[in-house]
Amino acid sequence: MAFATVLTLTLVPVLVFVLWHLTSTSLPPVPTHLRNKRIILLIAHPDDESMFFSPTLQALTHPSLQNHLKILCMSTGDSEGLGATRRTELEKAAVTLGIRRKEDVFVLDDERFRDGMTQDWKPDDISRVLASAFAPHINGSSTTSTAPLSKPSLDSSSDKEKEKDKDKKKPAKASAPSKHTKSVSRALGPTSPPAPKEPDGPRATIDVLITFDPHGISSHPNHKALYHGAVLFIQKIMRGHSGYACPVSLYVLPSVNILRKYSFILDAVPTLLSGIYASTFGKLLSGGGSSRDERVVFVNDVVRYWKAREAMVSGHKSQMVWFRWGWIGLGRYMVVNDLRRERVIAT
Repeated sequence: MAFATVLTLTLVPVLVFVLWHLTSTSLPPVPTHLRNKRIILLIAHPDDESMFFSPTLQALTHPSLQNHLKILCMSTGDSEGLGATRRTELEKAAVTLGIRRKEDVFVLDDERFRDGMTQDWKPDDISRVLASAFAPHINGSSTTSTAPLSKPSLDSSSDKEKEKDKDKKKPAKASAPSKHTKSVSRALGPTSPPAPKEPDGPRATIDVLITFDPHGISSHPNHKALYHGAVLFIQKIMRGHSGYACPVSLYVLPSVNILRKYSFILDAVPTLLSGIYASTFGKLLSGGGSSRDERVVFVNDVVRYWKAREAMVSGHKSQMVWFRWGWIGLGRYMVVNDLRRERVIAT
């Protein structure tokens, strides 16, 4: 009996590591629609990126994919007066997880988005913030209180495009008209050729938006509000553009039941099986059309898991209370992410 117990205790960890290795190395390659893209990870609080989205972050920031991924955090997490500390912690953790530089992390400090379980974030406010940063034309002239998002860190244009813009501006600056010329120009109206017509169809300066699903993983109201704000943002982009392809793909991280939530790498099995089921039977269940949900699975191997753990333990030191240790040791989101693409209906 004692021998059987010892054998079981020895074999179980070995089997877990074998399962871990097999699942992390047998995944299909990242699809083309998540390569060479401008990607925004939308989170509610500093530490969300490490506790929930680490597999996604580490996978999509791999240099071979040529993505440019940035983080937009809607609050400083200042419910305990640690906003400035948590902002710095987020920047450090994000770089650990693959973000190119800390300037690619933007943390909003706005009275509309206070951290807390009782704080009600309005989807329209969230969609306006997203629009001011990535599709300002849909806000029109009524946009208010969104000036901070003009910060360069959220400019999702490529570096090459920025250089071209700079080069175009230099000659104009060198031959700037005098004050008198300006006043005459204003009086007589523009003498330069009219500006080129805006392109038809929906447009935005990002390609992919990633956030929580409507249940928010932990049922946190701030998490859930991000989903509804992101959906509203996509709907505004597509308003009046029926028949066009949406320029922004919205991916959400699905919530799971509590048993799966704390099953660590073991949840890779039901996650992969559900993905196979969706891809195999989705067309049949939808009457022969395309599958309703498009899923992408990322699994941290041991090295990436340890990096995610380091992002929490060393990056978010102020948040490492006792129950966080249970999360980083048992939480499935530390090792498994299965993003689901949301098909937003244009209104």
